[in-house]
Amino acid sequence: MIDARGLSCPQPVILIKNAVEKTHEAQYTLLTDNMACVENVSRFAESAGYNAEYKKENEEEFLVTLTRK
Repeated sequence: MIDARGLSCPQPVILIKNAVEKTHEAQYTLLTDNMACVENVSRFAESAGYNAEYKKENEEEFLVTLTRK
């Protein structure tokens, strides 16, 4: 899991992009605390061949799951 809480864009996108380029896993999860990050990571996921789904963990956190298409 990539913890991107407290980071502003583009940092969370860069973290997930680096993980995808290094490990080529079928699935990644990212924890963030802002909706803009969710939207930006979701756009990146689509361009990288992943589906992105998110759920609200609590009042302040979102868990984004990227799954290879």
